[in-house]
Amino acid sequence: MNASTIHPVLLCGGSGTRLWPLSRKALPKQFAPLVGNKSLLQLTLERLSGLNRTITCVASEDHRFLVREAMDNAQAQGRQILEPMPRNTAGAMAAAALLADPDDLLLFAPADHHIPDAALFAATVRSGVEAALAGRIVTFGVTPSFPSTAYGYIEAAGPTGHGASHAVARFVEKPTAAVAESLILQGSYCWNAGIFLVQARALVAALRTHAPDILAACERATAAHSVDGSFVRLGREAFEGCRSESIDYAVLEKHTDVAVVRFEGAWSDVGSWNAVAQLHPADDAGNRLSGGMASVLRSRNTFVHAPHRPVVALGTEDLIIVDTPDAVLVAGAGCAEQVAEVVRMLACEGKAVATEHRRVVRPWGAYDSVDTGERFQVKHLTVKPGGTLSLQMHHHRAEHWIVVKGTAKATRGGEVLLVRENESIYLPSGTIHRLENPGKTMLEVIEVQTGGYLGEDDIVRFDDTYGRCAPIEVRGGAERAATPPAHQPVMPPVAEAGVGAAA
Repeated sequence: MNASTIHPVLLCGGSGTRLWPLSRKALPKQFAPLVGNKSLLQLTLERLSGLNRTITCVASEDHRFLVREAMDNAQAQGRQILEPMPRNTAGAMAAAALLADPDDLLLFAPADHHIPDAALFAATVRSGVEAALAGRIVTFGVTPSFPSTAYGYIEAAGPTGHGASHAVARFVEKPTAAVAESLILQGSYCWNAGIFLVQARALVAALRTHAPDILAACERATAAHSVDGSFVRLGREAFEGCRSESIDYAVLEKHTDVAVVRFEGAWSDVGSWNAVAQLHPADDAGNRLSGGMASVLRSRNTFVHAPHRPVVALGTEDLIIVDTPDAVLVAGAGCAEQVAEVVRMLACEGKAVATEHRRVVRPWGAYDSVDTGERFQVKHLTVKPGGTLSLQMHHHRAEHWIVVKGTAKATRGGEVLLVRENESIYLPSGTIHRLENPGKTMLEVIEVQTGGYLGEDDIVRFDDTYGRCAPIEVRGGAERAATPPAHQPVMPPVAEAGVGAAA
């Protein structure tokens, strides 16, 4: 094994409330399309692929299929370490180090940063290898371009004698504007990018010294791990007992063998809508547009994100306008850092848009809730080639499927039917059913639900290709083992009858 081979580990956690309404708990900012119709996660995977195409991702169980989709889009390979619950960067990094070879040189990087110069980034990381192989934890500091109060700072001391690295004199928490300005003027400070290069054994040793409780909990969690294909699931009970702490507080601020390497390129943690705006070119009046459907007229310093429908800003100044299918944000540019307060307000009011999108991603594709009324709901389902929904049943609702693109393979009780474009199929309540896409192109289906109760918890799963807790019965928040009724066979022969032309 080449000791200088870099093994990227991508940290995919975070809730992303500062970029609401595009980023929400169900789809945090690292998964949202922000730059050139690509997510920050995909861009980060593409950037890290320049160092090694085999990448480990540490992610939430709930987001595992979003991560897999991004890895497929980036043509990256590797495994996912799944956290049963978030425990900040110290727990995530400890688990990854314990599951690696002790000699592995691990590059820990957040999934939600934007670094446009991938070649410069790779060269900078390689310049820290010598210090990391000498047993140091190498952190990468960004040369500051303005006195930011949103970032922590690192003070660099003298050279370590190992490549381009310098010893770290101290870490400074997010400062006031006056302090930030004074730090920049000194010239020895850089922004803390939260990117680290370290041998697995060195990180484990540092955790054992400075955060032994975190390491012990992660040792128990990794000892109890299970493997499901490319998914590595940590032991839930043990990991739940891990203290939630950042690696900065848990280790770096106490450790002596820490070095810093400066990165001289452009970098952003994309932590606010103002930061997103800066990723797009400005016109002569300072306006920035995103999404392809935005326009401005007689406006200044206005950012408009509009990927779904035309949005026009007329006579505006210093505004942020973000349009999504189910929510619109209009904010003064000076209030961009307070968007998280909006999310808390909406959550207290019981509004689902605080955390959920109208469009919900599933491992088989996605569904978009087009319309909802009393006793009915309409969804637009998109099923990937080869995608398969779970074999399921609903107690309180019937469903109509209308195929608008592609050919569907539909299980209905004891039948398996091929439903083609402009054909439909009716599924009475209580009927075991399944939808599949046997084709090589995207399947699109309009699903019309009718009944007295249309909640997502009215579902009995009998079988699921993606291992989503099957077989279970979900009803009213309770889960129990589900077995199909004897009168409804689940593996019938394929038929091509019983469908009608859609109205």
